[in-house]
Amino acid sequence: MPSVFIKTYGCQMNERDSEAVAASISDRTALVAIDLVLFRSSSVTDLEPIVKAARRHGALVLLDVYQALGAVPLDVTKLGVDLAVGGSVKWLCGGPGVAYLYVREDLRSALRPALTGWLAHQRPFSFETGPVDRREDSFGFLNGTPHIPALYACRPGLEILNQVGIGPIREKSMRMTKRLYERAKSHGWRVNTSADPAERAGTISIDCPHAAAVSRELLAREILIDYRPKAGVRISPHFYNSEEECDFALAQIADILNSGAWKKHSVESVSAA
Repeated sequence: MPSVFIKTYGCQMNERDSEAVAASISDRTALVAIDLVLFRSSSVTDLEPIVKAARRHGALVLLDVYQALGAVPLDVTKLGVDLAVGGSVKWLCGGPGVAYLYVREDLRSALRPALTGWLAHQRPFSFETGPVDRREDSFGFLNGTPHIPALYACRPGLEILNQVGIGPIREKSMRMTKRLYERAKSHGWRVNTSADPAERAGTISIDCPHAAAVSRELLAREILIDYRPKAGVRISPHFYNSEEECDFALAQIADILNSGAWKKHSVESVSAA
């Protein structure tokens, strides 16, 4: 029987959406790959019905935590997932080049990666040819030579996050995103993020008029945001940001719209230039 691979890319994942995903899992499903936090809306997925359905049908659950780790508390054992993946940028305050993989301990010897590198070998420094005599521990999932400079670059961010603590980070994040949400709505802008703080992670997606052009002018003013289609301007305050900085970013959006500064970044203006 063929396997079915499930991945979600929607703007929000509410309870009804999670139930719909759970209902689509069947005995044909081998792996359910799903985001804990969706990149467009910062919506936190309700995993419980999905994990229960996967268990019922003998499927594994692979959780993408890239948009979550460092911003929201995460306990993979409590969630009951089998695998989790992510990287060191975004909320972990590290640079590119570092990724991580969690594999449930009792699965490590049962799963056989289709592609590994020389460090997954039982005797990596023997440089043996032929089939890989794969290690049975975590190292058995490694690829080639680690990116050592990237590993060193990501460590300070991890150390600082551990000092601050995920609890205080989450508490402050919920306070700042609430402020952003309410003030963006007061301007009449569409917000593609849940109004419920418990249902969102650390980002507020503001779909103001001319959002793509507005985002480019914000960057020109050295306000570090990003833009995604069907999301809008994504503002992601972290533990080191202040409420005043959040207010300033929104004030700049209003100024860009009111002054027409966004026009120089519009497709029509760029084409004419």
